[in-house]
Amino acid sequence: MEPDLLSAAHAQFREQRFGAAEQLYSRFIAQCEGSSAGPARKYLTHDLATAFNNRGQIKYMRVDFYEAMDDYTSAIRTQPDFEVPYYNRGLILYRLGYYDEALKDFKKVLALNPEFEDASLSLKQTILDKEEKQRRTY
Repeated sequence: MEPDLLSAAHAQFREQRFGAAEQLYSRFIAQCEGSSAGPARKYLTHDLATAFNNRGQIKYMRVDFYEAMDDYTSAIRTQPDFEVPYYNRGLILYRLGYYDEALKDFKKVLALNPEFEDASLSLKQTILDKEEKQRRTY
């Protein structure tokens, strides 16, 4: 595995070179998925989840919401206690009007990290918008 591949992807992401970052994250993900990793598995798990999450962010910025959600879901499957992809997926679900699913993700974020202020605010807003939608449909 190329040791600096993930670092290079992060650097491109920070520099807002999203096309290059996406390619590097994709290469890193492909290498991880083809590796048995052994004792480095726990370290690799967080890196792989971060790569999926960040690649999802790039897709989100392109407004490829369903592809972004696929990456966030992959990040969650890779590291179920990583709260950030739940939050990111919840934001998309909220934007698409899937309030019940968004609520589940925001609640999961807060179960994992009760101090995640943005998730708390998003949860409250989702509840309000869901109630408003229900009032309008009656």
